[in-house]
Amino acid sequence: MPLIYFTDLKSKLQKQAILYSIINYSGTFIGVISALFIYPLNYELSGTIGFIDNISQMLFPIMVLGASHALIKFYPGLSEKHQKQLFNYSLASISVIGVVVFLVIVLLNFFGNYKNKELLYFAFPVALALSYIELFRKQAQDMRRLAVPTLFEKIIPKIILPLLFILLINNFVGFYTSLTLYACCYIAIFFLIGIYLFKYYKPGFNYSFKELFEEIPRNDYYKYSLYSFAGSLGSLLAFRIDGIIIFEYISEEANGIFRNGVTLASTMQIPAMGLFALYAPLISADLKAERYKELNVKYKEIARLLFFIGAIFYGCIFLGLEELFRILPAYDKLKDTIPIIKVLGFSVLINMATGFNTEIITYSKYYRFNMIAILSLVVLNVGLNIWFISLGYGIMGVAFASFISMTTFNVSKLIFLKKKFDLLPFDGKFLKMAIVFLLAGFAVWGLPKTDSHFMNLIYKTSLYVFVTVMVVYRLRLVYQLNVWVKQALKKFIKLQ
Repeated sequence: MPLIYFTDLKSKLQKQAILYSIINYSGTFIGVISALFIYPLNYELSGTIGFIDNISQMLFPIMVLGASHALIKFYPGLSEKHQKQLFNYSLASISVIGVVVFLVIVLLNFFGNYKNKELLYFAFPVALALSYIELFRKQAQDMRRLAVPTLFEKIIPKIILPLLFILLINNFVGFYTSLTLYACCYIAIFFLIGIYLFKYYKPGFNYSFKELFEEIPRNDYYKYSLYSFAGSLGSLLAFRIDGIIIFEYISEEANGIFRNGVTLASTMQIPAMGLFALYAPLISADLKAERYKELNVKYKEIARLLFFIGAIFYGCIFLGLEELFRILPAYDKLKDTIPIIKVLGFSVLINMATGFNTEIITYSKYYRFNMIAILSLVVLNVGLNIWFISLGYGIMGVAFASFISMTTFNVSKLIFLKKKFDLLPFDGKFLKMAIVFLLAGFAVWGLPKTDSHFMNLIYKTSLYVFVTVMVVYRLRLVYQLNVWVKQALKKFIKLQ
């Protein structure tokens, strides 16, 4: 067994990952309920908020300018004093760049002819809040205190947004008032996370950074930050451009439908997000110390775990989504999202199965490759989006464009890591697990259906989960699964 799993740090990381996943799934549960019952009531508002969200997601990397990634990159090699100076420098740079971005938006509104320019005023405060939240989250990540910031960031918007829909639908607030309240929601999250972080972390108010850049060469810091910024912005352009293109070239309603599909498909990737965030400092430390064997163990174990979780979820989506939607009163409004969810869900599964390849490249000396790969991805994704839409495929074409781009992106990173580090997340156990999921999925899919959509949903998804979990457990294909089952059995025996 890998020694990494028997350390105290590993135990702490697992607890944080579990908390992170519980919080995210709680938020996702609220989001799924909203996507099924509330958002379909007004796809125009959903599409407009989705557009604002996408714009803010592209503005905030400009304000951060790679500072959050630099915090993780340079943090392990610094003294406590210089770590605090690095945090303060990141805080100051976000503030200055935020002012510049706001001035650009003001000038654009005065002199530009962009038809949706007024929406930029709603996107800016969200982007600024996200910039500070990103920095605070990275600092909390270094301190292994990611759960509470995640609670604020993931739960509050999921509660506020459906409330805004209900208020708007019942004419308690106007359309633009609801957008204003949405922006205020993120400002409140920024303050709450800041209060929590500074309760445990006291960076002080030393804004003289001469000593810091004697410890870190200024050129190295700026070079890494700019490459990280380019990579982050490119990544968001690649994966957020869908909502902007649909909003601009199809309609607000189509964007709302697509956003609903994205919301439901994104439930699969929550465990990956937690593990990637919590393992980032360890990956950075392993790369700095050139502990490639230990890194390879983490890489393969986490990739198998995430593929196992993702394949369970995707199999249930593939087998039960149609049946689930048919028992809901909003089936006619939800049915258009079914093929979108299946395509985007498979894209998420591929991303999970390839493990933390992005993180390894980001914190290695080859971080420039991320920028090249992501910028290539932007060109591919935008080109495919426009091409599919021009051919009349609509939002389904956008989903396929996203899938093709994401798969190409991940394959390129796998090839690069194999070439530079001789690392791959796949092994014999991974292949066996893929065969198990494929055979179980097709076998259950081929079983006859009953006259009840509810019974079809329950018996097919339950059978699929039971068969795959039992086979993977018996073949010992995922180490963590066997550990969890043994722990559960011990607790069960004690209760007897």
